[in-house]
Amino acid sequence: MTNPNSYREVDYTSADGRLRLFARDYPAKGGCERPALLMMHGLTRNSADFEPLIAQLDWIGRMIVPDQRGRGRSQYDRDPANYRPDIYVEDMWALLDHLGIDSVLCIGTSMGGLMSMMMGTQRPRAVTAIALNDIGPHVSEEGLDRIRSYVGASDPMDGWDAAARRCAQINRDALDGLDHSDWAAFARRTCEELPDGSVRFAYDSGIAAGMAVEGTNAVPPDLWQMWDALKNKPILAIRGAKSDILTAQTVAKMGQRHPQKFSSVEVAGRGHAPLLDEPEAVSAIARFLDENCK
Repeated sequence: MTNPNSYREVDYTSADGRLRLFARDYPAKGGCERPALLMMHGLTRNSADFEPLIAQLDWIGRMIVPDQRGRGRSQYDRDPANYRPDIYVEDMWALLDHLGIDSVLCIGTSMGGLMSMMMGTQRPRAVTAIALNDIGPHVSEEGLDRIRSYVGASDPMDGWDAAARRCAQINRDALDGLDHSDWAAFARRTCEELPDGSVRFAYDSGIAAGMAVEGTNAVPPDLWQMWDALKNKPILAIRGAKSDILTAQTVAKMGQRHPQKFSSVEVAGRGHAPLLDEPEAVSAIARFLDENCK
C-alpha cells in the first residue's frame, strides 16, 4: 500500500505557457514502472480525490496525480473560456513531457475520464489502457443539470465542520453510508482553508462558465466516434449503481461496440461518482492493472 502523502511535488508550466500547474508524483517502488498511472480528477475535485484509492491499491509503480488548472494548488486561469477538456489534455501532455514519461495508463473520474478518452485517441501509443470512473461516451443531461446547480461561486464556510456538512448536503444522495467523520475527510480532500479560518471549495468558480453552455465546454462532441476509435485499447468502466451521469444502458452499449477489450463493474450504493475506495472498485482496478501492465 502507498501512503497518500508520500509524493514528490511537481510544478510545471501549462501548455499555453501562462500558468504554473501542480501535480503529485508518487515514485515507483520497483517492478512495473511503465506505463505509469496518470490519475485525473473530476470537474470540481483535485489531486487529493485519489487519496482513498492510493491508500487501498497495492501498486508498486509510479503514479502521477495532477491538479487541473483552476483546481487545488494549480493557478487559476483569468479566462474562464480556457476551462475545457481539450485544454486540460494539452496540459497533461505538457506534464508528461516535463516528467519525461512516454506512456501512461489513465485512470479518470468523470471529466478526467473524458480527458483519458481524448488522450487515447490523440496519441494511441502514449495511452496503453484506460479506467473510467462513472463516465462514458454518452453523458446524461439530467446529471449535467444537477452538477450545474451547485458548481460556481459560493460563500466561504465557517470552518471544517461546516464544510463537512456542506459536502454531505451536495453529495449524500450519491454516497450511501458515510458518517460525519467520512464527510469531514471528504471535505479535507475537496476544500481549502483561508487565512481567516473559513473554508471554501478548492476550485475556481469560473469553471461554471463552461458548464453553462450545454454541449460546448462541459462535454466534447462526437463521444461515440471517439469511443469507436478506442476499440483496440483495454478499457475498464466503473459505474455507480445510482449514477445519473453514466447509465446502465450506456455501459451495455459500450460493451457491444467494444467487445474484445472492455470490462465493467457496478458499485452498489454509489451515484456519481464512486470514491474508488469501495472493495469492488479497488479489486476491479487492481485486476485491470495486473492484466494490462506486464
